[in-house]
Amino acid sequence: MFSQLFINGLIAGAIYALVASGFSLIYSTCKFIHFAHGAVVAVTAYILYLFFSLLGLNFWLAVILTIIFAGFFGWLINKILYKKLRKRKASNVILLIASVGLLILLESLILLFFGADVKTIGFIKIAKGLEFLGAIITPLQIVIIISSFVLLFLLFFFTKKSKIGKAMRAVADNRDVAEIVGISAEKMFSWSFIIGSAIAGIAGILVGLEQNLEPTMGTNLIIKGFTGAIIGGIGSVPGAILGSFLLGFSENFGIWFLPSGYKDAIAFIILFVFLLARPQGILGRKK
Repeated sequence: MFSQLFINGLIAGAIYALVASGFSLIYSTCKFIHFAHGAVVAVTAYILYLFFSLLGLNFWLAVILTIIFAGFFGWLINKILYKKLRKRKASNVILLIASVGLLILLESLILLFFGADVKTIGFIKIAKGLEFLGAIITPLQIVIIISSFVLLFLLFFFTKKSKIGKAMRAVADNRDVAEIVGISAEKMFSWSFIIGSAIAGIAGILVGLEQNLEPTMGTNLIIKGFTGAIIGGIGSVPGAILGSFLLGFSENFGIWFLPSGYKDAIAFIILFVFLLARPQGILGRKK
C-alpha cells in the first residue's frame, strides 16, 4: 500500500509541478496571480484532441503544434488583456479579477465548441500495469514522471543560465533597476507568458493522455497548482515544484486514513495552513 500511494503521489506531484512552475514563473516576473493559467492547460488539451482525434494529424506533429499554440496563446492573453490593463495602471486586484473572468470565459468557450460530454484523446491504449516494488504503474505514468522531471530540469537550467532567464529573474527581483540597465520589462512579461503557457501546454497534453477531457478541468488543476506554489513559495519556481510534490504525496497518503472523497479537502486544508502560518512558503522570502 505504501509503495502504491508513493507512486500515485509522484504522478500527481509531477502534474501539479508542471502547472505550478509555469504559474509561478508568470507570477514571479509579472507580480500578479494569473488564474487563467488553468484554462490554458484545458484549452491546449482540447487543441491536441482537435488536431489528433478530429483532424487526424500525426500524433507527434499534433503535439508540437499544440505546444507552439500554447506559447502563442499565452503571449496573446498577455498582449490583448494584461498589457492593456497595465497601461491603465490597473491594480493587482483588477488583474486578479480579470484572470478569474478569463478562466470562466475560456471554460465556457470550450463548452460551446466541444460540448459538455467527456472527450478522450485515445492515442495510448490501456496497457497492463507494470509491477514495481509492490506497486502497479502503467507505461504512460512512467512517461509522465520522466517527462515532468526532464522538463523541470530544463526550466531550472533555462532560468539560471540563459540570457532571457537571467533577464526574467532580474525583472522579478527589481523591475525598475532592470529597466535602468536596459532590460525591457514588457519583453520579459511576454517571455514569461510564452514559456509558462508552453509548460502549461505540456501539462495539458500529459493530463489529456492519462485522463478524460472535460471543460472545467482547468479550474481543478489551477487550484492544485496554486496550492503547490503557495506551499513552496509562490515567487520561487523551485519552491513551487517542491510544494507541488509535497501536495501530491499529502493527498495520496491522506486518503490512506480518510475516504478518497476528502482528497481535495486535504489540499485546501494545507493551503489554509500555509496561508495562515507561513504565507511566503517553504522557499519563499518574507517581505
